[in-house]
Amino acid sequence: MTDPFNRRMIIAVLALLPTFLFVLASQAFAPPPSSRHELVAAEIAALPGGPDEAPLLTGALAPQAMSADAMEQARVSNLADPFSAGLIQPATPFRFTGSMADRSNARDCLALAAMAEAGNTDQGQRAVIQVILNRVRHPAFAKTVCGVVFQGSQRQTGCQFTFTCDGSLTRRYGEAAWAAARNRADEALGGQVDAAVGTATHYHTDWVYPSWSPKLQKIAQVETHLFFRWPGDWGTSKSWQGYRGGEMSFAALLSVPGPAADASGTPDLADSDASVAIAPLPKDTPKVTGGQVVMRLPSGKANFVVVNPRAGTASALAMAKTLCTADGTCRVMGWSSRAQIPAAFPVPKDARASLQFSYSRDPGGAEIALYNCDSFKGLPREQCIPAAR
Repeated sequence: MTDPFNRRMIIAVLALLPTFLFVLASQAFAPPPSSRHELVAAEIAALPGGPDEAPLLTGALAPQAMSADAMEQARVSNLADPFSAGLIQPATPFRFTGSMADRSNARDCLALAAMAEAGNTDQGQRAVIQVILNRVRHPAFAKTVCGVVFQGSQRQTGCQFTFTCDGSLTRRYGEAAWAAARNRADEALGGQVDAAVGTATHYHTDWVYPSWSPKLQKIAQVETHLFFRWPGDWGTSKSWQGYRGGEMSFAALLSVPGPAADASGTPDLADSDASVAIAPLPKDTPKVTGGQVVMRLPSGKANFVVVNPRAGTASALAMAKTLCTADGTCRVMGWSSRAQIPAAFPVPKDARASLQFSYSRDPGGAEIALYNCDSFKGLPREQCIPAAR
């Protein structure tokens, strides 16, 4: 017969057994400490506004693409969502540690995004610039300024900034607008903080209501844009990382390769440096006679010009040689009027049909100059731009 004391001990152990088994199972299936951070990161990545959700930033969406009723309903929904309580904590000053080339590329990417997203307003541009710099330091996004601006732009459904994939890259901005936006970008890269938007990493205009909007903390409004941060520490600067440079080329990011030269030898702007010409002419653009430079890449490797066929082939060729003074590949394409010059590469069919002059120099120094023989009279056939182009 079992001793009463032993019987009580057995009953107590049996009573505690379920708890013991639960703890043991929890330890057996719990992730090791080193992987728990990864699980937290995965959970955070599943929050609204992850890098592959699009569009995250909707500052460039054309209002005419929505009905008046839809815009009004969006405004009502936005008004119904309250702003987060408490003070807005300003972002820490951005510390730039890259090269001079990094600085130039970062500045131009910031300036372009500011103009495309906020128009020409000072307050709006500074807010957009601050959001971009917040993202650069946040672990959820690209690690460079240009990387953040153009993130997902290769996919029409993945762009983070709508202007990079909705055709807005062909928009042109005046020299004064570029100068003002670049100045704001330089100030922010130098550590100036726009405290109005705090640590916001998302925004949208008040006439749209994306699905992620009520899931983030709405912290500020600047003009018609509403700004948001992620909840918890993920929405503060506690998780931010330092900037280390490594910016991509601004010109290359705007690159749109054109078709290769055809079998007849018609030269074309086929190299990867051919890009949408958005910025004003570079300050070092050579002065030309007998025509006008309308578009030129900062590298000088591609140029669109106005030529005067009545001035003859020598005038057009002299202009091309004036523009192509550096070693390596260079292209010059000329039309008889500014209105015929296309806004972007590759050159569309109608612009190719009206082309008057084409100059190409390859990396080895070999040159080809061709002319529209309907305008440049008396040339041998081998100097004529082929009719089938």
